[in-house]
Amino acid sequence: MAEGITLAEQGSIAKEFLIGLLQSMNITADVAVREIDEETVEISVNANPPTELGVLVGPRGTTLQALQEVTRTVVQAKSPGRTDRILVDVAQYRERRVAALGRFAEQVAQEVTATGEERALEPMSAADRKAVHDALTGSATVVTRSEGDDPRRFVVVAPA
Repeated sequence: MAEGITLAEQGSIAKEFLIGLLQSMNITADVAVREIDEETVEISVNANPPTELGVLVGPRGTTLQALQEVTRTVVQAKSPGRTDRILVDVAQYRERRVAALGRFAEQVAQEVTATGEERALEPMSAADRKAVHDALTGSATVVTRSEGDDPRRFVVVAPA
């Protein structure tokens, strides 16, 4: 727990901010808070149908990433001490993205195993790189490593 305010209070501040943002954008959605662990809270935004939430995700989640940073900044501004980890998800985008990256990583691993040649993937965010590494961690046939400097950091999949 961060010094100053509890994780639940941080989640409440983030939820209030997102509700206000949605109202100002004329978007009807539910906002829920879930504590993932002792230092992480997730605020999820969902609507049925989720079609109008795409504007909050943006291409490859770039708008969602910015929304998460703004939400963290709002929470930090209202906290006398440091804040815990604040995650924002919209229409289960993060869950779907991790699953898609896992499928992609498995496909790349099969190619690397078949050819015996390592493959460098396109630059991606830290969260996306982690999803690729996690998807291939248990593989006996390939290993992964990150190379380069942000924002051009990328994953390399190599034969084990």
